[in-house]
Parts: sequence; C-alpha cells; structure tokens
Amino acid sequence: MSEQTEKFEHWAIVEVFGHQTYAGKVTEQTIGGNSFVRIDIPETSNTKSFTKMFGQNAIYGITIVDEKAAKAKAAILRSKPIETWELGSMIEQAIKEKLINAKLIDIN
Repeated sequence: MSEQTEKFEHWAIVEVFGHQTYAGKVTEQTIGGNSFVRIDIPETSNTKSFTKMFGQNAIYGITIVDEKAAKAKAAILRSKPIETWELGSMIEQAIKEKLINAKLIDIN
C-alpha cells in the first residue's frame, strides 16, 4: 500500500542554524532530486519580499502560526535576501576579474 503525504503549505516561523530566524509562507520544493524547505518571506514596510531555501539539516525549528503572526514577525526580523557588504565584495571581485581578463591589471 502506498503512503500518501500531505502537501506542506503553512505560515510559519523557521529557525535555522547560525541563529537565524525567518517568517513567511513555508512549502517544500525539490531541486535536482533533493528536497528543500522554501520560505517565501513577505514584503514589509522595511524590506521587499524574497525567497530563501534550506536543506532539512539546516533547520532546527518550525513553528506554525497564522498569516498575521508570520507577517508581524517578518516585519520585526527585517530579514534580507543578501547583505549589502556581500554585494560590495561580489561587485569588487567581478570588476577585478574583468580587468584581469582584459589585461588591464596584473595580479602578479
């Protein structure tokens, strides 16, 4: 007899390793045959909406809440898809690679 599993789709607060917490609509998504927990973080007055995905081993807690509670928690958390300092170093690296490839600078 085959076992039927219920599709997981709930508003929740998700705690992940690294002392990070996210709040939003939580579903499952398979990528390349691997299952991920997908969190669609809603837009708040401070941040735009975005999506984060985590492997099951990164998560240590999921608290199911209603939509209103998840959106309120998302506003308090002010989660961001990527930190500004990360973008700066990524842009710097891309420029450096372009200059090296164009032979405008020598790294030696």
